[in-house]
Amino acid sequence: MLNRIIPYRPDLKEKARQLRKNSTLAEILLWEEIKDRKLVYQFHRQVPMLNYIVDFYNHELRLAIEVDPDSHDHKADYDAHRDQELKSYGVTVLRIENIDVKRRMAYVMQEIYHWIKDYKERQK
Repeated sequence: MLNRIIPYRPDLKEKARQLRKNSTLAEILLWEEIKDRKLVYQFHRQVPMLNYIVDFYNHELRLAIEVDPDSHDHKADYDAHRDQELKSYGVTVLRIENIDVKRRMAYVMQEIYHWIKDYKERQK
């Protein structure tokens, strides 16, 4: 189903707005590469879903892209639980390392492009 709305806590709407105003450098850099349908698909920033806010989301692909901070080890269990909850709604979470966005953007874009290509193949 295209543009399926994932429910979210109402209080997250304002928090998402604040996060958009205060994006990290890596989020800004990645946004410049994926905004305005540059990958054919329209992505949105800081999208509330369930009890969470994902960095970037495309409704049609049901793809969430998360930019993980450099020191992310302490949140691995939280992220796994979060990803599983989102998966139950048909959302795939693609995790990108902060350092890769800053230093290896071509690699990051290739990863996203390949995910989209594989998704389209699976839909045939």
